[in-house]
Amino acid sequence: MNSTRKTSLLFIVLMLFTFGCSPAPSSQMKAAGNGSWDSPFTVDEAISNQDGSTSTVEGYIVGQPISENNVTKNQFPSDYALALADSASETDTSNMIYIQIPSSFRSTFGLQSNPELMGEKIKVTGELTDYFAHAGVKSASKMEIVESGGSDPGEPTDPPSYEEYYQPAEGKTGAALKQTLHDIIDDHQELSYSEVWEALRNTDEDPNNPNNVILLYSGRSQSERSNGGNVDDWNREHVWAKSHGDFGTSMGAGTDIHHLRPTDVTVNSSRGNLDFDNGGSPHEEATGSYHDSDSWEPRDSVKGDVARMLFYMAVRYEGDVSDEVDLELNNYVNNGTDPYHGKLSVLLEWHDEDPVDEFERRRNNIIFEDYQGNRNPFIDHPEFVEMIW
Repeated sequence: MNSTRKTSLLFIVLMLFTFGCSPAPSSQMKAAGNGSWDSPFTVDEAISNQDGSTSTVEGYIVGQPISENNVTKNQFPSDYALALADSASETDTSNMIYIQIPSSFRSTFGLQSNPELMGEKIKVTGELTDYFAHAGVKSASKMEIVESGGSDPGEPTDPPSYEEYYQPAEGKTGAALKQTLHDIIDDHQELSYSEVWEALRNTDEDPNNPNNVILLYSGRSQSERSNGGNVDDWNREHVWAKSHGDFGTSMGAGTDIHHLRPTDVTVNSSRGNLDFDNGGSPHEEATGSYHDSDSWEPRDSVKGDVARMLFYMAVRYEGDVSDEVDLELNNYVNNGTDPYHGKLSVLLEWHDEDPVDEFERRRNNIIFEDYQGNRNPFIDHPEFVEMIW
């Protein structure tokens, strides 16, 4: 064989070796997911996207979390949680995401009931947020074992989920549920009335302008520092009128920011201590709001907000400790100084017509995490309203 042919053959061999051993082109590699059901996040991506969004994550079941840094792989204590990883053999908890299993999925995906699920790959859609103080998925709405070809996502058949915070309320309705929710949200960290100013600058911040707050009844965005008592200033509105029970601005009901909101000074004065009902004349400044001699109707986009704030107050304040008022809802207007607020039938309608939105959820989280340490159950679980009233 002459030197030219030897050189050519050597070149061909080298080329075959090079292409045969090189990695697959990037077009053949798995693309990053976008968090949708059809293109789920990997566990690693979901850990990096703990932003409270509702997304789908796919991974292998590697155990049940029992604390922030501890995942058990046998003798599962309950059906409430599981851990996912990108590898079925993963042992490092920092590479896992913890899944809160709602009651509607526990019989199918809980490891105490289904230990054979260890190592299975599943998809979960839920809120990407901490669970057990660890990267997690909460309030899952879809869960499915991954199969070739895929199938429609599973839908819950049992009642809606109750997060760990509400676990004592599970299975209860009516007066028993109301009492249990009271016990859960009772004894919150109380603010002084002066501290409410700064809290409202945070809770009611305009999502499009962090220097402004959104005024409840008018919807106007204005400087967070324009608070006070002058015309066009904003002040602290007691959505449960403070005269209804005569608690004023005392710490407790009078400073509970779950029902205190920024409102225009003159609009606040117009609302006064009116009960809530439909009808009346349009308010000149609070566009979309109506009022008459005995009632106030807020604009459509906050009717549900108002209702859920009053539901909260009627559950939080039961008069079970000294000097604490017992607040209740009724179906009347002109409640005056009695510890009642109406009109319940209308509030129930508003709750259905104006569902919970992201502004309410954000507000609820801030109050819980930064100020009072308690939550409005009717924002987290709107179905509680019907179960009580």
